[in-house]
Amino acid sequence: MKLTVNGKSHDIEVEGDMPLLWVLRDELQLMGTKYGCGIAQCGACTVHLNGLAVRSCQVPASAADGMSITTIEGLGQPEALHAVQVAWIEHQVAQCGYCQGGQIMAASSFLQFKPNPSDEDIDRAMSANLCRCGTYPKIREAVKTAAAKLRGEV
Repeated sequence: MKLTVNGKSHDIEVEGDMPLLWVLRDELQLMGTKYGCGIAQCGACTVHLNGLAVRSCQVPASAADGMSITTIEGLGQPEALHAVQVAWIEHQVAQCGYCQGGQIMAASSFLQFKPNPSDEDIDRAMSANLCRCGTYPKIREAVKTAAAKLRGEV
């Protein structure tokens, strides 16, 4: 199968039912997408599939064949971070950091569809990604800042 990950095409030979998470980590050595629960409940494995946030632990590799996949490694580059990554740093969101790649991927996808979210919108959207350190107030502030950055207000 052919997977396009972070703009690069890869011919991958794996079983079609292998979860995309394991293709990314084991076959492509992209370690930013984390294994959390394996049942699509925690969000640590969130990636973009054609721009939409999905839980890669539950997406079979065959379902991603021919689609554009973006992982945390492809969202921004060290010299040109995505607005959400910049806001995460500004607000010092990460504590342990384990869930943060999934959080950032969820937030960046959310902001594509809701560029001017209310606090309630943010809380509702981001509560689907678990943070055991409880950084939800910082996550909300970072998403608000990122939204303003993406709208060109900051």
